[in-house]
This record gives sequence, C-alpha cells and structure tokens, in this order.
Amino acid sequence: MSDDRPLRESDPIPADRRTDTPAQVASARPAVPAGWDESADLFKDPAVVPELAETDVPDALRRELEQILSRYPDRRSAVLPALHAAQRVHGWCSPEAIDQVAAVMRVTPAYLSSITTFYDMLNTEPQGTRYVYVCTSVACNLVGAQAVFEALHEAGAGLDDVHVREFECLGACDMAPMASVDGRYIGPLDTSDAPEVIAAVHESRVALPGRGLEALDQRPPDASGAGQPRGESPAAERAASPESTPADEERGDA
Repeated sequence: MSDDRPLRESDPIPADRRTDTPAQVASARPAVPAGWDESADLFKDPAVVPELAETDVPDALRRELEQILSRYPDRRSAVLPALHAAQRVHGWCSPEAIDQVAAVMRVTPAYLSSITTFYDMLNTEPQGTRYVYVCTSVACNLVGAQAVFEALHEAGAGLDDVHVREFECLGACDMAPMASVDGRYIGPLDTSDAPEVIAAVHESRVALPGRGLEALDQRPPDASGAGQPRGESPAAERAASPESTPADEERGDA
C-alpha cells in the first residue's frame, strides 16, 4: 500500500496530521490584534446601508463629509478623510460615528469598520482628543527617541485629553528625534522638552514655536540649543558679518 494514498474515514489519523495533540494545544499562536482571528458570524443579519433620514448626523459633520465626497469620482476613495473627519468630531471611530459616515457615504458600516481596524491612526477605542505621536523608528531611536517618548508619556500621564504614543517612521529624519503634535511636526526634541510640549497641548497652545517643520525661518537648534535664523543667502550672511571683506561679498554664492 502506498504511503501517500488518500486517507479513508476509517484510517487512524497520523500524529503529524492531528491538531489536538498536547504539544500543539499547549503552543498557542502568536498574539494578534483583537478581532483578526474571529470567524465570520454566519447568523448575523445582512449588512445594510443606514438611511440618512433616520441617522442623526451633526450638520457640520454632514457638510464636511459631503464636501470631501465631492472631491472624488468614486465615493469609496473618500473613506480615509471621511473617517478622520468623524474622528475629529467624536474623538474616535465609535459605532455612532461609523453609522453617520456610512449614511452619508452610502456604504455599509461593516465596510468602514474594516478600514478603521486596519489603519492605526483611526481609533477604535476612546482616546485623548489631542495627540502626540513620537517617532521611534531607527533614525530617531539612534538619537534618543525612546527616552523622549518615555519623558512625554510620563508628562502626559493622567491627562485624559492627551494621547501620547510611539509611532513608526514619520518621514522627518532630518529633525530627529521628533514628534507629530496634532499633525504638526516638531523637533529635534530632548527629554527636557517634554513638560512644555504636554502643557502646550493640554492648554491648546502651539508647542515649541519656531521648532516646527513649517517654521522656515528657523534652523534646528545648534549644539548650544540656540535656534539659528535661516533664509538668507551665504553672501548676505557674510555681508552682515563685521569680519566680512569686499572679496567675500564679491564671491557671493559661487
């Protein structure tokens, strides 16, 4: 009898094909995010699109969602900005928020839930309405990002309105270590900046003015910690220096 013949119902199951041996039962699978390994509920009612007339959508949110939808020929392309808009209103993608977006977009809540559980910038649980995302990817970690995150996390402990978390690369390696504060990039950061950053976020102030990515009139702090103005050409800087010479000015940027 060939060893690779198909098994018959009456044949004993070989040990290597069993799934209930003590060794297999004892070795649990790696932990995965909640919900990823849940089987489909075949007895649930079919998914339906909420009726807009029966769904209480705040007027301002409805207008914003309709404006977002107008930018895209395919309504599903608007799902990310639409969910972010609802999250700004509700603080997270709650079942109520998802129903409101679904009613305006004319999609099922199940479709939106599949998006919110995939993208980690969409919150599926209540979080602080203000956020500080600290980049702890390789480039930032090499210059102390982990210590910066821990300092910020400690400074924000106990504040329900501030959500501090680690984040994968934010794409601003030139200002490492850095963080995104409500979408505004700031850096380079030091552990000593943590109390001021958290206080500014909690008080709805701009955190570390002049050290944001949009502050084009500032260079990152030098070794002494002092910011340096930028925007002038090397020739203008030399001309402003008391030690500059006509030869320096004549060379310009060449």
